[in-house]
Amino acid sequence: MGITYKDSGVDIDKANLFVKKIKEDIDSTRTEGVMGEIGGFGGFFRPDIAGMKDPILVSSTDGVGTKLIIAQMMGVHKTVGIDLVAMVANDIVVTGALPLFFLDYIATGSLNEGVLSDVISGIAGGCIDAECALIGGETAEMPGFYPEGKYDLCGFSVGLVEREAVIDGSRIKAGDAIVGVSSSGLHSNGFSLVRKIVFDKLKMKLTDRVDDLVKSIGEELLTPTRIYVKTVKSLLGKVDIHAISHITGGGLVDNIERLLPEGITAVIETSKWDVPPIFRFIQEAGKIDELEMMRTFNNGVGLAIIIPFDAADLVTSTLKGIGESPAVIGEITKAKGKVVEGGRVRFN
Repeated sequence: MGITYKDSGVDIDKANLFVKKIKEDIDSTRTEGVMGEIGGFGGFFRPDIAGMKDPILVSSTDGVGTKLIIAQMMGVHKTVGIDLVAMVANDIVVTGALPLFFLDYIATGSLNEGVLSDVISGIAGGCIDAECALIGGETAEMPGFYPEGKYDLCGFSVGLVEREAVIDGSRIKAGDAIVGVSSSGLHSNGFSLVRKIVFDKLKMKLTDRVDDLVKSIGEELLTPTRIYVKTVKSLLGKVDIHAISHITGGGLVDNIERLLPEGITAVIETSKWDVPPIFRFIQEAGKIDELEMMRTFNNGVGLAIIIPFDAADLVTSTLKGIGESPAVIGEITKAKGKVVEGGRVRFN
């Protein structure tokens, strides 16, 4: 008998059984628009556009990055599934769109059912939180490309919004207020720098504990990214939102800056919110200056919502009503520059 695909390290039968095993998790995310079952060549979804005048589709794709290294070192895999959904769904909802469905791509050297089942369980939980359906995906077994025990993740989602309700930053103007919504920690950005400090410089173990941190350093680093779909949804149609920035790679500086019209600047008051201890630990251990921290990490602010100044009280009271801890953290001005001065970060 000749050499088989299985002999080369790819087990098709095992992959097919894996799809059947995760069906319950996938079914738990099912929403009204889902058509058909998992396992076909494509995922089918029928969006409800009744009553919409000019519906627009908004799409996004992303991964989890080197945070996956921490998950694989710790043998904890559900949280990065949540991260995957969060990174994509948050990018969609900040445009005013609500995510409809989600697809995942998992690449690995060898299919480990237990590990990948945990990943899918996390993805399904994230989809439920983001109020979207997991309608398909791909698991690629790639021996020789990925080392044994390693995997990578990518997610893709599509959302829907009425054209006139699109939030794109074009209406930002001087005098607007910036409301910050708290993060759960590092989320999924800056981990190459974090690993360099924690493992290369400090020689820490994942089980080590740090003063002011309730969890071990490993558990702290794996805290999943918050999903802000319900948070933003609570404001849509109630507030004149000029822009929302999802604070990911590039931190508060770059992610707000990318929205600003020509000649407009944002001024962030770093004293207006409590920075979680993990950020202070990383900053002190790495001797990182304030602007670098603001360009690399979210520093405790996962969303920045830009609204007319007179809407700030309504936004903060609405968000507090659903359990958030918002704060007015800055304003839009006409001044220029990118500096740190006395607890203020100004950039354009």
